[in-house]
Amino acid sequence: MFGATTTADEVLRDTDLGGRRVLVTGVSAGVGVETARVLLDHGAHVVGAARDLGKAQAATAQVAPGGLSTERLRFVELDLASLASVRACADALLEVGERFDVVIANAGVMAMPKGTTADGFETQFGTNYLGHFVLVNRIAKLFKPGGRLVMVSSAGHRGADVDLDDPNFERTTYDPLTAYRRSKTATILFAVEFDRRHRAGGVRATSVHPGAVLTDTTRKLIEAQPSAASAFAWKTVGQGAATSVWAGLVAPADEVGARYCEDCHVAEVTDDPAISSGVRSYALNPERARSLWSKTEELVGEQF
Repeated sequence: MFGATTTADEVLRDTDLGGRRVLVTGVSAGVGVETARVLLDHGAHVVGAARDLGKAQAATAQVAPGGLSTERLRFVELDLASLASVRACADALLEVGERFDVVIANAGVMAMPKGTTADGFETQFGTNYLGHFVLVNRIAKLFKPGGRLVMVSSAGHRGADVDLDDPNFERTTYDPLTAYRRSKTATILFAVEFDRRHRAGGVRATSVHPGAVLTDTTRKLIEAQPSAASAFAWKTVGQGAATSVWAGLVAPADEVGARYCEDCHVAEVTDDPAISSGVRSYALNPERARSLWSKTEELVGEQF
């Protein structure tokens, strides 16, 4: 029924989300703002997490002036590149104590120059994966029974598996896209292991590819690499938010749990480099997921 051109509004057509609570990270631009908008339009309560709260408030107001200034929307500060900020955000959410039906881990960075987070981790691995790993695990008890975690990944994962021996490029020659691809593979593996650990309690986890969406981030990439403009079928932000919303609120839990979704359906597993869709088998490997979890606990100094 849905496909690559489906929008989030179409996914939720005739759906009443009244009483549902959703945490969305990265609500200061692009797909994150659109995700918050469509959830609110259908009656949900949304907590938007962002590094720059002023930017987030301005971005949501710009999309629908006055429409998003509602008691059903509030913000929480979150800098995924700082574990101190991540832990403070988790503490703030735990103190409020309100539970979530869905957490959409949407925030991320792409193709960054070589750098490190506040804690010394490679920027993209630390921001896209480690920050979300700590946040989600710290607030895991806030998921309602039947709740879902949606990790926003990327088709870019098909370009690189995680490197458990050198996650911070200390011995490997740094390449911005390789680092991005590794971080997005990590987010898929995280969903696989989180699902395994929590499904007996009724909470499921999935990962999604939003598609190639024209946002501020991707426009900067195109400016740096003009040839990239013709390499993708670009989506609007409404189309980019569709798969997250579908996987989190519409698709059957058993269909999407521990799976990877794209274009509002569960993707097929393929290791054929000639196929430009689907998910690589290494990204769904349960043993690989468990190994990454253990390595991550070691890196962040916490066990969950």
